Amino acid sequence: GYAIECRVNALTPGKITALHLPGGPGVRVDTALYQGYTVPSNYDGMIAKLIVYGQDREEVLARGRRALDEFVIEGIATTLPFHRRVLDNQVFCEGKACTDFIETQMGDLL
Repeated sequence: GYAIECRVNALTPGKITALHLPGGPGVRVDTALYQGYTVPSNYDGMIAKLIVYGQDREEVLARGRRALDEFVIEGIATTLPFHRRVLDNQVFCEGKACTDFIETQMGDLL
């Protein structure tokens, strides 16, 4: 099988005003977040881990995209949109990502 883990980070401190965690077959979310929680300014930025698994690369990519589309955290900026862009990237989807992936494929974010 295949698995992908997305480490969801808070990019800003603030209060979680809305929260919806994805679920379903092959989807797991590890977090202690709850609606109303305030992410402090002196925090470890990782607020959740999204883990998806499937029988093959296509299945795990599809599950990851669906889970990211369903994952809602409002009130703060997070890395959820970044992870969605990664799972839509052709180089990543073809399994051709290298250690310079962020620089060469996502350079507009740097």
